[in-house]
Parts: sequence; structure tokens; C-alpha cells
Amino acid sequence: VQLQASGGGSVQAGGSLRLSCEASGRTFSTFYMGWFRQTPGKEREFVAAISGSGGDTYYADSVKGRFTISRDNAKDTAYLQMNSLKPEDTAVYYCRASRLMAWGPDAYAYWGQGTLVTVSS
Repeated sequence: VQLQASGGGSVQAGGSLRLSCEASGRTFSTFYMGWFRQTPGKEREFVAAISGSGGDTYYADSVKGRFTISRDNAKDTAYLQMNSLKPEDTAVYYCRASRLMAWGPDAYAYWGQGTLVTVSS
């Protein structure tokens, strides 16, 4: 599976962005899709994930109520709608495809290249 993340950019606090992660190469609907983020000097952290069918979603406490993950299996694409953005949301955002789990460690997972989100106060 190859993953292509896009949609990052710069926005003021309170603004919105939508990230996209387009997959190619394998049966998209068989994968959990997740979004993770990382800032310099810190470990990559879980943000949100969605099951293959889209029926189950999972969120980190820090983004609940502000971010929404979704997917369109016909387009092999997952999305992360980010609203009410805060400066602490500034990070490089990575998408992940995993057959095993929504957010736990998976040595066999596929990762996108990352897209930078910058939120200014």
C-alpha cells in the first residue's frame, strides 16, 4: 500500500483544515486508517482512526469534539476534518493503514509521508 497525505497548511487558531490520505495498491476497505502526529523531540502520537467499513471511529481525548475522521472506500481515501484548531495542534500529521489495529503499534503498518499543519495564535 502506498499512502499520499495532503491538505496541511497554515491556519489561525479557531480555523479549520481537512487532511486527505489517498491509498493505492491494495484493498483499501480491509485496513484500519489512522492519523497520527509528531512534533520535534516528541514521539508520534495517535490522533484518530476509523475501521475498514467506517462504522467505528476512535479519537484521542485531545481532539474529541473538534476532529472528525471519515473515509470513502470508493475513492480509497481517508479524511481528517480538523475544526477549532489550537496552536498545540501544530505538528506533522501522518496517515497510517493497518490490517491489525486502529491505533496500537503495528510493525506491518503502512505510513504516508506526512503533511505539516501549523496553527498560529
